Amino acid sequence: MAKSETKKNQAAAAKKKTSGKPKGAAKGEGAVKGQATEGAKSKTPAEAKTEPKGAKKDYVPRLKKRYFEKVRPELMKTLGYDNIWQVPQLNKIVINMGLGNAREDANMLKGALDDMAVISGQKALVTYAKKPISNFKIRAKDPVGAKVTLRRDRMYEFLDRLLSLAVPRVRDFRGLSDRSFDGRGNYSMGVTEQIIFPEIDYDKLDQIRGMDITVVTTAETDREAFELLQALGFPFRLRPKTEPSAEGVEA
Repeated sequence: MAKSETKKNQAAAAKKKTSGKPKGAAKGEGAVKGQATEGAKSKTPAEAKTEPKGAKKDYVPRLKKRYFEKVRPELMKTLGYDNIWQVPQLNKIVINMGLGNAREDANMLKGALDDMAVISGQKALVTYAKKPISNFKIRAKDPVGAKVTLRRDRMYEFLDRLLSLAVPRVRDFRGLSDRSFDGRGNYSMGVTEQIIFPEIDYDKLDQIRGMDITVVTTAETDREAFELLQALGFPFRLRPKTEPSAEGVEA
């Protein structure tokens, strides 16, 4: 009996040695792994989609940084705001390109979509006719153009390229008109040739196309929007002092 008991005790001791780590340690490891996975999955799918590939986490567009550091404090003094949230800011930029013969020529639509994707850095959407127009031989749901809506960092990056690279390349440029405000703080401008953007390869160009660019702001009046865009670097055309003030500057 004594020999059998000693054999059982030896077998139990051997099992304890080969059993590995204690249960408490395993639980601790599981908790650490859980924390690591939670940290890795902290971003929502929407945030992951909005971040461009290869972008740095601490990257801030140059124009956006300038707005928060210089433009916003200056506008508070110029417009006499008491609250910093009253200062107008950019909301979005809409780029629209009209194509009259897109239904007949599929290559024209493809070329327009490619050009807008290269210029804006975002995939363009096809716009369709809502109702038929017999004079223009357009049926309902025919493709008539393309558009892109830019927000957040891409909006500031596109506007920076537009003001610093594209606009100076316009032929016989004499400044932007200050009369293109819509009365609600939004500004629109037209571009007759897409080749002013350095991203467009002239050798691969199939056709010259124009586009409309609309800058939507949170300003309530045209004067607020004018002060905002001018502070951001819009080269508005200077007018003689004898000429009455432009509509876009009126309150």
